[in-house]
Amino acid sequence: MIVPTIVLSTARAQQAPDQLPPVEITRPNDQNFTRAKPTADEAPGPRRPAPGTVQNNNVGSGAGSNTTATATGTGGTGGGRQFAGVVGSSSTVITADDIAHSPRQSLPEILAQVPGVQLQSLYGGPNGAKTAVDLRGFGAFASDNTLFLLNGRRLNDVDKAGFDLTTIPLDSIARIEITRGNSGAVLYGDNAVGGVVNIITKTGAGGPPATIRAEGGFGAFNTRMAAVSTALNAGPWSTSFYGNGIKSDGYRVNSALDQRNAVGNVNYTTSDLTAFLTVTGSDQKLGLPGGRLVDPSIGVNELLTDRRGAATPFDYANQQTASVTAGFTKTLINGVDLIVDGGWRQRETQSGFFGTVPTISFASTYNDAALDTWSLTPRLSVKTMMLGMPSTILTGIDYYDSTFLEARGAYRGVDPFHVYNIEQQSVAGYWQHTLGLLPTTDFSYGARAQKTSVSARDRYDPNAPFAFDTQAAPLDSNETQYALHVGAEHRFTDAFSVFGRAARAFRTPDVDERVASGPAFDPLTFAPIPQNFQLKTQTSQDVEGGFRVKTNLFQVQTSVYLMDLENEIHFNPVLFYNTNLDPTRRYGSETSASLKVSDSVTLRGGMAITRAVFREGIWAGNDVPLVSRTTGNLGVTWNIWQNYLVFDATVRAWSSRIMDNDQANTQSRIPGNATADVKLSGQVDRFFWSVSVNNLFNALYYDCAVASSFTAGRFSAYPLPGRTYMVKAGATF
Repeated sequence: MIVPTIVLSTARAQQAPDQLPPVEITRPNDQNFTRAKPTADEAPGPRRPAPGTVQNNNVGSGAGSNTTATATGTGGTGGGRQFAGVVGSSSTVITADDIAHSPRQSLPEILAQVPGVQLQSLYGGPNGAKTAVDLRGFGAFASDNTLFLLNGRRLNDVDKAGFDLTTIPLDSIARIEITRGNSGAVLYGDNAVGGVVNIITKTGAGGPPATIRAEGGFGAFNTRMAAVSTALNAGPWSTSFYGNGIKSDGYRVNSALDQRNAVGNVNYTTSDLTAFLTVTGSDQKLGLPGGRLVDPSIGVNELLTDRRGAATPFDYANQQTASVTAGFTKTLINGVDLIVDGGWRQRETQSGFFGTVPTISFASTYNDAALDTWSLTPRLSVKTMMLGMPSTILTGIDYYDSTFLEARGAYRGVDPFHVYNIEQQSVAGYWQHTLGLLPTTDFSYGARAQKTSVSARDRYDPNAPFAFDTQAAPLDSNETQYALHVGAEHRFTDAFSVFGRAARAFRTPDVDERVASGPAFDPLTFAPIPQNFQLKTQTSQDVEGGFRVKTNLFQVQTSVYLMDLENEIHFNPVLFYNTNLDPTRRYGSETSASLKVSDSVTLRGGMAITRAVFREGIWAGNDVPLVSRTTGNLGVTWNIWQNYLVFDATVRAWSSRIMDNDQANTQSRIPGNATADVKLSGQVDRFFWSVSVNNLFNALYYDCAVASSFTAGRFSAYPLPGRTYMVKAGATF
């Protein structure tokens, strides 16, 4: 039966996951999709799927796996061994059912249910397009410090655009595995500083011969959406398709969105061999409205007088993506599996920045960029006994080859003044070993060595229209970095366990940061100076410890952490280039809990304290911008009448944060706020429906603002929508 859901999470989340799971090296039939797999603890009781969802064994992430994993001989709350791919880490699973229950329609806001997650949104669109997800307080550089995976493969690209989570259809997601902190860097590499988010898609394997699901809806700001999915099964073969589309005028002037996404899978499953082919694609057109100006010195406050207006009524960003991934898992001998997969991913973007009024006498900027990434990631899983102790070893090689080409000019159709060509290759070897030292104690250690080679060139045309600077110096670099992890978990009783870990991770500069490295202009004369593409690699070291309590009715997970960073990267908005910062620090605590009140009601909550500070240099002791110190939420799901009528609600709250570009902490803060979201849904036979109201009390808020470098009190803010609604209905066949 459906249980209610309360969420108290670190940032603006919707709904907490069912469980507070440990992490397990993946089972053989799932290793094409994930390397560090959170397995479900025993839930407080069976939970009815949300209206409109189909919960059975055919929607798992790997051949024959389940959407909601159950406790096995190596997991669960009965005191059995819980092998962890990242033993000692704080981890969470969001299931397909959690996503279906959420009053929100945005994947970033669903992710924000996890303690330690915060968001930054510039556009306020109905599906969270271009929203940055921040694990553990990285502010404006969140997208570079959180690693996103799709079925265990990297989604982070080598530029700053960041992966847009809205390009993954919500209905295609079987579960989301979140490992906070930097221990995931051993298994997955670069960017896993704040944490790793692994999105596992459904395959349809093992289900009925044919299923289909269709849904449509409409909502505020003339929003229209449609989604369709289908799955077919015949013997060892299965195939599935998930597609959706959304069109909306947007909350603000020039924030219209037109987007389509698709994910398709073909799977082959036998007892000792599984293979898959996954194809994805998306097409997005988005208006960029710019900020709302507030300047007390001249009596301007567009947040009050024209909140929904646009500073840049003609700016836009279009994006097209495509990917193909294939792989197999072959059992060589009992307990030894060879996993091989590889793929190709492409993203093309076109963006125009025209200012307030585009005129031929004033230069705008038009960017046309293409990014191609090839990957090959073979690995070996060995599960055996070592000196009488259960042992799991995961070792492999990761190879990624990316080519970035961008033409930057004044207008579309004229000669560009810059053509950037940046090639980056990385090859890494890693080893992760987990040992069951005692029936109640697990220990894990691992290491990764990664070599990154970068070749960067800039072709500058001084005769191009509105050319104003100079050519960047070429760069050819080779650098080797390493990641480390050691962790342990001990279960005192069936209900109580403690865990802890220490780790080192790294992040190489992305290509946009290299393009904007410099300085680009002399600080006194503002004469152009050649850029050099050179920035130091950011490194982090962190420790974490916590405990878990799990009973049939109550679960809680709490952890505290400390992370020190060197060479964090920062953009200087005055001189328009990137630099490496003085050392910084993150520390805080994260707690999530759930309580089963009855068979039809469950409450959940979470909260976090997140501190991000400069620990040396001229800003020592100051807060890092765009990070709220405290965040939390509460939620409930009430199965009022079996599955015919279900009520979901969440209340989210967050404290104030420093504005971007205010490292000195002298400007006013972005105010804290709170929102409430509610949803009624139901299902009769094969037909389902839902009505959602977000920001029920019409809070007028924003989570991103940029302070002026020259005028005290002046800033630009990016307001988010007030009260909105969405009505949806569909059927399954």
